[in-house]
Amino acid sequence: MSDVTLTATKRTEFGKGPARRLRRADQIPAVLYGHGTDPVHLALPGHDTTLALKNPNVLLTLHIEGQDEQLALPKAVQRDVLRGFVEHVDLIAVRRGEKVVVDIAVHVQGDPTSGAVLTLENPTLSVRADAAALPEGVSVDVEGLDAGDTIVAGDVVMPEGTELVSDPDLAVVVISAPQIEEEPTLGEEVAEGDVVAEVGDEESDAEGEQG
Repeated sequence: MSDVTLTATKRTEFGKGPARRLRRADQIPAVLYGHGTDPVHLALPGHDTTLALKNPNVLLTLHIEGQDEQLALPKAVQRDVLRGFVEHVDLIAVRRGEKVVVDIAVHVQGDPTSGAVLTLENPTLSVRADAAALPEGVSVDVEGLDAGDTIVAGDVVMPEGTELVSDPDLAVVVISAPQIEEEPTLGEEVAEGDVVAEVGDEESDAEGEQG
């Protein structure tokens, strides 16, 4: 996974008002945590940070005024519910060679047998890997699988240097037979016909009484 370099500035004002002013200036409020140090409040460049966060496990190289270069991973991203823009980011400080636990995407390849239905039960898996070499995802091959087949987390081949953290028995992909709608039985059809006939008789009786 390639690094993304961002230039960050320290924040001295906090609260909703200063945060709104930052966003109007195309900057994103952020807080950097980790390694037993006090949290560092930052302002990140809005456009570049938004692009970087399209990868949830992107490794960020932060250039912070007055500090050495710092590596960080996104820990939590807050977005505007309606418009989707990034409102705030929590970052976790990491070092090269440090092992971290993250969730990575499961990518399905191939097709099961004709007519079988594929269900992706768990679209992500938790793994442990070097912070500077996190995989973007893992692939699961379902080519030719039949109804009744299941792929569990322990079946998924992990990239080199990556360790599965999720339960090995966790269902990832389930292949099932398609559901077939049952045709109405002869008895049900007759019953429906009887109801129509009864309604018709009642209408005839009513017309006779009115006459």
